[in-house]
This record gives sequence, structure tokens and C-alpha cells, in this order.
Amino acid sequence: MKNAVSLPALRKTALTALPLTLALLGAANSPAAQAQGAGKLKACFIYVGPVGDIGWSYAHDEARKKAEKALPWLETKYVESVPEGQAMPVIDRLVRDKCQVIFTTSFGFMDQTYEAAKKYPNVMFMHASGFKRLPNMGTYMADFYQLYYLNGMMAAAVSKSGKLGYVGAFPVPELKRHISAFALGARAVNPKATVNVKWINAWFDPNKAREAAEALISEGNGALAFTEDTATVVQTAAARKVPSFAHYSPMYKFAPDYVVSGQLVHWDKIYIDFLTKVHSGTYTNKNLNKVDYWKLMQGGAVELGTQPGMAINPKWVPQLKAARMTVGGKTVSVYDRVLQLKAEMEKGGKFDPYMGPLKDRNGVLRVPAGKVMSVKDLNNMSWVAPGVTGQVADEPKK
Repeated sequence: MKNAVSLPALRKTALTALPLTLALLGAANSPAAQAQGAGKLKACFIYVGPVGDIGWSYAHDEARKKAEKALPWLETKYVESVPEGQAMPVIDRLVRDKCQVIFTTSFGFMDQTYEAAKKYPNVMFMHASGFKRLPNMGTYMADFYQLYYLNGMMAAAVSKSGKLGYVGAFPVPELKRHISAFALGARAVNPKATVNVKWINAWFDPNKAREAAEALISEGNGALAFTEDTATVVQTAAARKVPSFAHYSPMYKFAPDYVVSGQLVHWDKIYIDFLTKVHSGTYTNKNLNKVDYWKLMQGGAVELGTQPGMAINPKWVPQLKAARMTVGGKTVSVYDRVLQLKAEMEKGGKFDPYMGPLKDRNGVLRVPAGKVMSVKDLNNMSWVAPGVTGQVADEPKK
């Protein structure tokens, strides 16, 4: 027969085509292909706290809503108040619900996200604030250490005692670098300033936050900062007429007379960029091990202020202008220096709070002269800076 093909030839053709077929099947199973085929990309979010916490989880959820509004092909879902260490059952459920991209938004979710990424190779995972990656698991962070340095400067200027209080959630690397940056900024203004930390071992616990804040005020700390996902600290401080610094979300409305400045985050800058690249096929479940968003003030993922557009509460500007500090042998106002560094950081200038030489509070050199801490070192930071007082878990002595 003219068109007959032998059985060996058929086998050869099938074997030759098999890799291409498998490749096409793999591409068809990718989140981008599924999204383009179905017309929607489904991204799901796991939060450690409630979306109404006014802090970390609230900020992530505001960004989720902005991303969904900006991207017409995006569908989203979230699960709130998931305890760290209990993420896997939630991830299993979201995968069954056909989530193609899963964002896990707390440091304590890292290991279970890593295991889930191995378990579900066709699902794309992004973990906030961690450092472990796989082909289908990337990392991202909008970090505050630059802002904490600036707020530390202002805190030292407005504290009448030279002592600053800090309500800390957990002694993880993120908080160690933030508290240390706060102390470094404070000591740039007042070399004798101290940052007294009270750990509450919770991301969201208004009662513990209130107790810690009241204790810090009673111990004579003249300004407060914190990492806890409510406005409790600023409200407690205001009730005692003590200045404070907001965290993660706009908190001016909770204490308009006493919130000096703070840290604001815009996670949507990351979410919109990442999801757009997933939708276009730039990011796949094969290349996320190379994806690590590390966003600082440059680019607008984080912002100095009590609320968007208000870097410093006008009520505190006169005191900050009156406060003086020495920079390069010259006396300048703290207000002017803060704005100068803010502008420099926003442009990606050379100044960095973790520029060496830097020693830890035990006198060990951690950053040599002329060097700046790498992202990897910041993500694994275990030491704390001079001026920080109180116990800090896992702090190296050498």
C-alpha cells in the first residue's frame, strides 16, 4: 500500500514525539496556560491575622483588592487568621479549589510553603519575608529597615528621656533588623539612646500589646514603636501623652496628636507586577527559584508616614526642627536630616543604615568598613545593634 507505515517506524515516530508531547502537557498545566485558557488567573492568599487587624494582614488584603481591581483577568480568594505551623491543611484546600498561585504571608509559613511547593509542583507559591525557594516557589518582601532608621532618628529627638520602647512580636530576623535599624537611627541623634524591647510572642494580641506598652511607658520610655498588628500601641501611648510611630497601616486617625510618623506598605506594587508576569508567562512553575522581590523605599513599595502623603505629622515638625544633631562635623536639624535621607533612599542613593563598620551590642564586628549588608545577611540576621536592651532569643555572642 502506498501510504503504509511499518510498526517500527510508528514506534520511532511516537518516541520522537513523546518529549514534545510531555512538554506541551507541562505547559498546558502551568498557571499561565490555565489562566489564558480559562480567561482568569486564580490567586489565593493566606493571612496569619484577621483582615481587620489594621496591620500586616490588613495591608496585604488591601493590596489584594487593588490587584484584583487593576487586573481584569484576576480572581482572588483569601483565608484569614491561620496560625503559623498550621498552613498545610489550608494550602491543601486551596489547591483543591483550583488556586493557581498561592501567597503565604507570614515568616512562620515558610517551611510548610516549601513542603507544599514540593507536593504540588504545578502550583506557584510566593512566600513573604522568607528566604527558601524552589522552581515553583519564590519569595518577596517590602522591607522597613530604612524607614525604621528614619523613625529612630525622630524618636530620639522627641523622647524626653532618651529612652525608647519597642513592643516586639517575635525575635525573628525581620524584627531584629528593624529594631536594630531603629536603634542605629536613634543613636545617630543621641549616642546614649536606648531601645527597650518587650516581646509579646504574638503578631496579633491587643491585650498583650497594651500591657507591654503601658509597662514601657511606666519604665520611662519617652517614645514607642512596635511590631503588632493593631493600633493598640499608638492608642495606649496617646492616652498617656507619649509620642509613637505607626506600623504597616495608616494610624494617624487613631492618635492624631501623638503619632509622629511610621512605616506604610504598598504590597500591591509587588502583587500587580508578579501576577502580570505570571499571566504573560514570564514567571512559571519552573523559574521561581530565581524570583526574590526585595523592595525598599525606591519604587514606592514602602513609605514613611502616619498616612499616605503625610511623612511627618505637622504637629511634631517644630520639635524636630528644633532638635539638633551632628553630621560630618556640622550641626543640622533632625527634621532636615530625616528629609535629606528620605529623598536619598527614595532615589536608591548610597546611604544605607547597615553600612559598615558596624558592631553588634556585644562588640563583635558584623559589617566591615566600606561594606553593606546583603539581602541574604539581612534575611538571616540574628544579632542586634548597640543600644538595644533586653533579652533577644538566638542572639550570637561571638
